[in-house]
Amino acid sequence: MSEFNIRPARPEDSALILHFVRELAEYEKALHEVKATEADFERALFAADAKAHCVICDLDEEPVGMALYFYNYSTWTGKYGLYLEDLYIAPQYRGNGAGKALLKHLARIAIEQDCSRYEWNVLNWNEPAIKFYESFGAKAQSEWVGYRLCGQALSDFANSD
Repeated sequence: MSEFNIRPARPEDSALILHFVRELAEYEKALHEVKATEADFERALFAADAKAHCVICDLDEEPVGMALYFYNYSTWTGKYGLYLEDLYIAPQYRGNGAGKALLKHLARIAIEQDCSRYEWNVLNWNEPAIKFYESFGAKAQSEWVGYRLCGQALSDFANSD
């Protein structure tokens, strides 16, 4: 049986990352919201001051998925946390351990970096993902409600009196 190889993404993976992000957005019924370009990923992930990171999961030298993450900070714990922005496994490779391998890889990074938390979001209708996450002890944070400002609302607020 083949093993997964999880490696840091490289600049030449930018097109692949965009492809995976677009497939994830299509699954989440939000493809029309993807505005990112290859150049955006190159800047965000590979610049000297990169604030986001990505790992690629390969099987037999074929990319099958990715995890894109960044660090946040908890004032309550006084430590950084690792936030998983996107986890994606190509449909034909789901259910064979690639997702769990990526999640475990990031858990090890979180521990190595002395993070107090490892967090992510999942759409409330994505029952397969919810069951998967709960199968290894992840707990929903239902007491928190996420808020977002974007687009014109963000601009209006930033420029208001």
